[in-house]
Amino acid sequence: MSDSETLERFKTGNVTFGVVGLGYVGLPLAVEVGKAGLRVLGLDVQPQVVETVNRGDSHIQDVPAADVAALRDAGVLEATTDPARLAECDVISICVPTPLGKTRDPDISYVLDAGRVIAQVLRPGQLVVLESTTYPGTTREVLLPLFEERGFTVGTDFFLCFSPERVDPGNPVWHTRNTPKVIGGITAACREAGVAVYERFIDEMVPVSSPEAAEMTKLLENTFRAVNIALVNETAQIADRLGVDVWEVIEAAATKPFGFMKFTPGPGLGGHCIPIDPHYLSWKMRTMDYRTRFIELASEVNAEMPRFVVGKVQEALNEAEKPVKGSRVLVLGAAYKPNIDDVRESPAIEILSELGRLGARAAYHDPYIPEIREDGREWTGVDLTDEALSEADCVVLVTDHKVFDLERIFRLSRILVDSRNATASIADRLGAGSPQRWIVKGLALGS
Repeated sequence: MSDSETLERFKTGNVTFGVVGLGYVGLPLAVEVGKAGLRVLGLDVQPQVVETVNRGDSHIQDVPAADVAALRDAGVLEATTDPARLAECDVISICVPTPLGKTRDPDISYVLDAGRVIAQVLRPGQLVVLESTTYPGTTREVLLPLFEERGFTVGTDFFLCFSPERVDPGNPVWHTRNTPKVIGGITAACREAGVAVYERFIDEMVPVSSPEAAEMTKLLENTFRAVNIALVNETAQIADRLGVDVWEVIEAAATKPFGFMKFTPGPGLGGHCIPIDPHYLSWKMRTMDYRTRFIELASEVNAEMPRFVVGKVQEALNEAEKPVKGSRVLVLGAAYKPNIDDVRESPAIEILSELGRLGARAAYHDPYIPEIREDGREWTGVDLTDEALSEADCVVLVTDHKVFDLERIFRLSRILVDSRNATASIADRLGAGSPQRWIVKGLALGS
């Protein structure tokens, strides 16, 4: 098949699209591809995930079960645990986890496993796209050799690209289809093949010159956010020591129509991207004898925030002449951001752990997360009853889910530490505001 024929097949032909990994990235991608009328084969190592998809259900909050069911009924979506079936696919997208190890080094074992499986079934004319976030050089230095060992020539016999996922769980506006998609190929032909396929179900493609440029793009996006969040988190600690309302300062600064971008402080970073991705770049640069000072400092500042919040709990309890040890502390929200069910890297876990270490009788409530099991630590959520709120010595708002009745929480809490400034307007209206804002209700405020 000539290059032009191959490109035309990717643009308009019958293409089977394989997705390796049906998690937060893979399943939304598979559904979007299926909606475009392409046949989709999803591969996952977890049988329960495969069974869920094949019965027309969804295990991902952002993917409606009705969408999965419709694609199953139309016969365009199927899931499997059999890696040999990737041979059926014309395009294979790798959407597997890329966590950090205990020493904050990249763990690309899932990418390697996926690459080895694909190498076993690779055939001429296939396009492979890595979407998992990783360090610059992974596509060329790790995946390409696995495929070249089969004797194939990249850009001629097969095509290889990197296209970073830009999933934002819980975002009601931006999703897989309407978020511009960056893509870089090992060769120009690879990039053209990738664009040809993806533009069938993505509104806007952003081609770049190489997979390294695409890999770096994703890391810059999240490093930018991590550094700016660290700046505003440090500003929050400075303002706290000065007795200044940091949220008032931020709102005032945000009125400047140029030269300022608004970020807000919080209890710490969470999710797979912002706390993790910058470390891929740090690790890569350490191998090149360069220290990424901004990234490392930002990580340190952001990692301090859960302890800063616990410090506010200690202050509030001290004002009430109560020790932390033995006090009942109720943490509201365990997800790393509002309105989702994801606890990856959530600051709530560190807050609960630190409270427990200090001897508090800590519990949590999250309507989306009935239990937490992370790194050998386990908690079971409690019901958010009036008694649970009123009997707690201190309530800590960590994640401000929309379903929370903030006025009820404010009225029933003896002491309320609000790490998101979500109840500030309620405190102002009821005359219980604080210049520091973190402790929005307590004996120190005369409430």
